Amino acid sequence: MSAFLVVATLLTATPITLEETRQLGRKNTQALQAALDVAVAQEDQRVARSGLLPQVQLNLGPSLDYVGQRRQVFTVPISETETVTREVVATSNTADSYFASLGVSQVIYNRGLWKQLEQAGVNVDAVRNQSIEEADTSELEAIRRFFNLFLSQASLDVLKATAQRSEEQLERARALFTAGRVGKSEEIAAQVNLGNDRINVVQRQNQLVADQVQLAVWLARPGTELLQAVDPGVFQQEPAPAPALDDAIKQAREHRALLKALQQRVRVAELQRAIVQGDYIPRVGLSARYSHNSQAPGPFFSEPGYGNIFNGGINLTWDLFNGFNTDAQSARAQVNIRKAELTFAQTARELEAEVRRAHQVLEGQIASAKLATDNRAVAQQGLALAEERFRAGAGSTLDVRDAQLKLTQAELVLLQSRIDVEIARYALFRAMGTLNPGDSQ
Repeated sequence: MSAFLVVATLLTATPITLEETRQLGRKNTQALQAALDVAVAQEDQRVARSGLLPQVQLNLGPSLDYVGQRRQVFTVPISETETVTREVVATSNTADSYFASLGVSQVIYNRGLWKQLEQAGVNVDAVRNQSIEEADTSELEAIRRFFNLFLSQASLDVLKATAQRSEEQLERARALFTAGRVGKSEEIAAQVNLGNDRINVVQRQNQLVADQVQLAVWLARPGTELLQAVDPGVFQQEPAPAPALDDAIKQAREHRALLKALQQRVRVAELQRAIVQGDYIPRVGLSARYSHNSQAPGPFFSEPGYGNIFNGGINLTWDLFNGFNTDAQSARAQVNIRKAELTFAQTARELEAEVRRAHQVLEGQIASAKLATDNRAVAQQGLALAEERFRAGAGSTLDVRDAQLKLTQAELVLLQSRIDVEIARYALFRAMGTLNPGDSQ
């Protein structure tokens, strides 16, 4: 594939900015699934609340009773001292009836149900923070893939510039050979160098397609869509210094969604113990029921004043002994509390280590980028000197080629270093919980 086709491919691609990538990254498939978990937790909260609301039941319908053939024994007194016993065979018969009832029950006091509702609310917050954590992870991965695509695009420009310089070197070698100032071998070497540079362009184009596919799929876009990363402007300014390590760790403790979620998991475990221990306390409820019955459909509707029953009451339920089940459940809940506390403490330590590691990586990448900038300037000077010597007949194609390769390598290293600085910076923001300020509040 020629350099012209590479350019044409980029021109037909859909441009996408870093900000668009970040927004779409928070809405990719994994992030949306985590958001759906929040919706499930909210419905669980509604379920927990339902037990504390009035429960109303309506029963309505006819019934039919069938009594089969049976023997019945009757004892009939015929005098003060004598009785007569008779056995009668009763035939089968059917009897229908009609009924309607309306019942209402209301919990007056049930500690376990109130704690279940509180637990469901805390669980919603925990799942929501876990969803933010997942969205941060998805956004960081989108950022990384965006910069990988931009790196491939920028690297293509560097390789194409190298190929252009090789073309110019081939023309000079041919001109000098025609003038009798250099041998044919110089022209041949220049032509081979140009071929190798064009191969590098083709290979980088393959990597460009792979990076386009990876970014498009992560953003839940068609894998066949050609994307072009818009220059985020990272090369037009010096890298900003890393924030102070102590401030970064403080920010992580205050804003990292994962820590908040694990704190809430501890609270969920504590509330589970409270739910279980609610069985130690009596439960009080109120119930009322009205029913209307009749043996025939006519009177059921025409005589509403007959066959009515009203009943109601207050119920107190107290589990005086259930085989130590409540004790065992409470002990298990206490163990789960301890496990949640240990998980939170360990994660907090790991989080501080993650922030420190990300902070060091960012500082190291900033230092590397500065060195790479200086290195490229020296390589540019070296190439200019080698080309001047070649034109003067004091150098060879090999010298020019060596200087070209050094400049190409320096430019590619600079590209990689600056991209690594940006990825490291966003990775630090993610570790601090400030990647998306709106969610971290």
